[in-house]
Amino acid sequence: MRFLRSLAVWLLGGFLLIAGLVLGYGGMRLILLGGSWYYIVAGIGFIATSILIFLKRREAPWLYALVVLGTLAWSVWEVGLDWWPLAARGDIVFLVGFCVLVWSFGRWFRAGAIGPEATGGRGGAVALAASLAIAGVVGIISVFIDHHDRPGRLAMETTASSTGGASSASASPASTTAPSATGGALASNGEWTAYGGTHFGQRYSPLDQITPSNADKLQVAWEYHTKDIRSPQDPIETTYEVTPLKVGNLLYICTPHNFVIALDAETGKERWRYDPKLKQSPDLQHLTCRGLSYHTDTSAAATTPCAHRLFMPTADARLLALDAATGKLCEDFGNHGEVDLWRGMPELQAGFYYSTSPPVIADNLVIIGGNVSDNVNVNSPSGVIRAYDAKTGELKWNWDSGNPDNTQPIGPDQHYTRSSPNSWSISSADEQLGLIYIPMGNQPPDQFGAKRSPQTERFSSAIVALDIDTGQMRWVFQTVHHDLWDMDVGSQPSLIDLNTPQGVVPALVAPTKRGDLYVLDRRSGKPIVPVEERTVPRGTVAGDTAAPTQPFSALTFLPPERLQEKDMWGATMFDQLACRVKFRSLRYDGIFTPPSLQGTLVYPGNFGIFDWGGIAVDPVRQIAFANPDYMGFVDRLIPREQFDKEWNERLKKEQPAASEQEEGKAPAFPRSEGGLNPNRGAPFGVDLEPFLSLINLPCQSPPWGYIAGIDLRSGKIAYMHKNGTIRDSSPVPLPFKMGVPSLGGPIITAGGVAFLTSTLDYYIRAYGVSDGKQLWEGRLPAGGQATPMSYWSEASQRQFVIAVAGGHGSLGTRAGDAIIAYALPKP
Repeated sequence: MRFLRSLAVWLLGGFLLIAGLVLGYGGMRLILLGGSWYYIVAGIGFIATSILIFLKRREAPWLYALVVLGTLAWSVWEVGLDWWPLAARGDIVFLVGFCVLVWSFGRWFRAGAIGPEATGGRGGAVALAASLAIAGVVGIISVFIDHHDRPGRLAMETTASSTGGASSASASPASTTAPSATGGALASNGEWTAYGGTHFGQRYSPLDQITPSNADKLQVAWEYHTKDIRSPQDPIETTYEVTPLKVGNLLYICTPHNFVIALDAETGKERWRYDPKLKQSPDLQHLTCRGLSYHTDTSAAATTPCAHRLFMPTADARLLALDAATGKLCEDFGNHGEVDLWRGMPELQAGFYYSTSPPVIADNLVIIGGNVSDNVNVNSPSGVIRAYDAKTGELKWNWDSGNPDNTQPIGPDQHYTRSSPNSWSISSADEQLGLIYIPMGNQPPDQFGAKRSPQTERFSSAIVALDIDTGQMRWVFQTVHHDLWDMDVGSQPSLIDLNTPQGVVPALVAPTKRGDLYVLDRRSGKPIVPVEERTVPRGTVAGDTAAPTQPFSALTFLPPERLQEKDMWGATMFDQLACRVKFRSLRYDGIFTPPSLQGTLVYPGNFGIFDWGGIAVDPVRQIAFANPDYMGFVDRLIPREQFDKEWNERLKKEQPAASEQEEGKAPAFPRSEGGLNPNRGAPFGVDLEPFLSLINLPCQSPPWGYIAGIDLRSGKIAYMHKNGTIRDSSPVPLPFKMGVPSLGGPIITAGGVAFLTSTLDYYIRAYGVSDGKQLWEGRLPAGGQATPMSYWSEASQRQFVIAVAGGHGSLGTRAGDAIIAYALPKP
């Protein structure tokens, strides 16, 4: 027994000594960087307590009680009664305090509770117990105080506008009074005919069979598995991001490897499948398919082959046209059913150009952009936007931001501008106005802009409105000037006819990575919600410049204050200390701090507050539902010579032999936007990493993800609630609702229910749109990083909701191949 007691003393004293030395070393580094003195003081307290324990001195619990109370006072001073930041500061201190208390009581009892030694031991034990009790009470109180929840309500009455003044859809779509085409709402049969429901990109369903009062009764109606499984040869960013289409009694999906599949909308049974025989380059950064496009040839009889067509761009840069009834290629389109998207590019660079997003079909034209690999080479493929005849595949116009005034199709010996800004996301269209609205990226490389031309700079990170018939530019609105942060516009713009004090205005709502929502008159691009230019940080690496101001919208999800050292977080005080040192070591002057050699904290990060998932807009109630995220990133520019050395060292460690690369068996560069990015042809490479702790937790305090409601008429955020748990992100499945990031978007329904998958935990959730309260959740078998959709099935007279669970490679969510339909029980 004496041996065990001695061992316990040495373990406790040893831990305190080692912990104190770690805190002392890290605390000194933090002080030298201008940070908090707490850690070095706490380290001294740990070391002194360990010495007293080794010497078996009764002063040990007294001293450690001061450590507990000092830590509590400092923590409350920094973050108030906010549970997760408090827990990170005090968890180790509290647990060690409990061990010291046990040791102290043991000495007291062994002294027989008599004499001076017992009295001194009793006093120290009582003091330490009291300090721990105070800390425990404060912790318990903080659990019930939510500093991050923003309660509120949205008005749910319907609003008459030029959308046709439609009221909410009825439970049976047969009696729905649908808004006119101007409103962009779904047809009365409750179908989902484009990626965003319609080309208005609202992600809105006029169905209301599912309501806040019955959403908790949703159950699985069917489940289908595509059998398209991620392989070791696939890039890291192999993802299931598809939103299905529903037309007639069929559901249409595509998969990461570009299989196209038709399913029975009622049962989920496969009706046909098309294999594109993908020629997969080892140099792909992404392998995904966000969706398909559907088109009906009104000049053809309904039974004519390919009268109803599906269009899909592939990962090997083809545009395919398929018969929606059979899945066979439409031979009259292009070259036996396909168009080569490499035509007109400056040079063929397999894997560097392709499209992951569905084209827009408007006025019998297939209008498509493309993804250009980020940060690989300053000489990259063009970001040209092209329009093809939906029947023949003939090129009708091309809009090249490097040569924006000439939209006539180029000749066989001509080429588009190298490295011009591209549009990798989803566009929206208003056929009555004759305009397509294109969200733009920027000219590569993302973090160094010295070699960009004034012409292409104009269109980087902007919304561009083009004439559907001619491709001529009608207006442009830039969301970031001289973008050095990869803040391209990833979200599909949502179109709505908005009631304003000046009357009904055809509006466009553009969510952005930086968190601003720009509400513009879609006829002219002029702001409806005020936008002002504000001064932002300057100071770039040699040769580059930074814009002196940036446009800020009055409707924004930007945090009201920039990050501070006290906002750093960790599971324990040790990784929080490391995050504080990291934070102080980086350049950070708030949003738009330029990239630097020392490393720049980019917050919001290029993960985006809003990315390609966009928001969901109810055109009748004129409200929106959103899922903003808050994650920081770190950009570090590396001079060319130093970068090449780091690159070669990394290749030796991580890449297969050069002979394999020459044979095309391995990529010539890492197939992900994270980590080292070469920027060939630029004086700097770049290292891009999420802002994470030593144990891969976010360095900034939670929450990291929310759901939110927006009143578009007033331009105000009505509520924000934490969303998602760490169940599938932590080593053990803890269902703590901390608010986790989500990648994908929500949908909204006339029934007053919104649906969202997308979070890092594997769930589909239903929310009451009026207040954002969660109504129901269903467990998914894999990551759900896709946007759901909803449709009506005549066979069972039910509203279905579809979730796609296939995972996301770069997020690390579990891979899968499931398409799951939910509905209320059959009547």
